[in-house]
Amino acid sequence: MPSKPQAPTMSTEILKALANPLRRQVWNEVSELRYARAADLAQRLGTPANTLSFHLRVLAEAGLIEEAPEKARDRRDRVWKPTRGALSLGSPDNPVTDIALGDAVLAGTVADHQRLLTRVADWALKYATGEDPVERGTLAGYTLRLSRERFSELVERLDGVIDEYRDADEEGHTWRLSVIAASDEI
Repeated sequence: MPSKPQAPTMSTEILKALANPLRRQVWNEVSELRYARAADLAQRLGTPANTLSFHLRVLAEAGLIEEAPEKARDRRDRVWKPTRGALSLGSPDNPVTDIALGDAVLAGTVADHQRLLTRVADWALKYATGEDPVERGTLAGYTLRLSRERFSELVERLDGVIDEYRDADEEGHTWRLSVIAASDEI
């Protein structure tokens, strides 16, 4: 099986952009909506549009979003879309460029995942008891005994499957999928 390249490592500009909690939330919202104006985000986030315009420009300068002129109503209308999928904080081969910024981004990402896990856990009991019969998520755990090489292969295959399903259903719901893996060494 051909090896898929790892997700790009976050540059200092990306780390600076995502270290800010509001910008991380704006990036997540743009990714969820696929196309958004500052006014759309202002309504969703309860933040003034002019504040969001500043943060959108910072995200654009970092290369995380870009304008989508094909979705604009006129030349003054600024519509944004995400430019990237997965990003890596760093690795031994491509270490994080700024430890303090990396720590801030990691802490924010962990907090985002904790909020997501709490929402899924709150819903899961309602689903399991029949109170909410609509499947809105999943909470599953797997234990696998794999070599490091086989684990890397599994992650590459999962990345391929995710890419295959990314934006497959134009009118579907946005699903946030987090995969957390840890060896018995952690």
